[in-house]
Amino acid sequence: MKEEILIIQGHPDKAPAHFGHALGKAYQRGAETAGRSVKHINVAAVEFPLLHTKIEFDHGQIPLAIKNAQGDILWADHIVIIYPLWLGTMPALLKGFFEQVFRPGFAMRESTSGHLWEKLLKGKSARIIVTMGMPAFFIAGFF
Repeated sequence: MKEEILIIQGHPDKAPAHFGHALGKAYQRGAETAGRSVKHINVAAVEFPLLHTKIEFDHGQIPLAIKNAQGDILWADHIVIIYPLWLGTMPALLKGFFEQVFRPGFAMRESTSGHLWEKLLKGKSARIIVTMGMPAFFIAGFF
């Protein structure tokens, strides 16, 4: 079975000199050596507006760049998300990207079977790689 892998690079800086970019390249080399197909999304290079209302989230126009990202997510069997820890969480740009991508009708839709939501991305696996520029004991004590 050939597994397609999508690497989502969540660092908000496009510059390739960040550790997360090196991790993504190393992951890709290993995956391709194992015979896997790999695509990338560099969130910092994706042009999209932030969502401001529930109406926008539920019914707003989906930008072309986001539709392309959704196509890559549908293509992938396995998704790797790489981002730096900023203020105890993911960078705001990555959060905004996920809010645009995982809109109703793509990631989930209201269920007619009695459940609240029907999951539309079943069967995919994911790995999250989080980097941080501070000692782990600080994170454990502060957050």
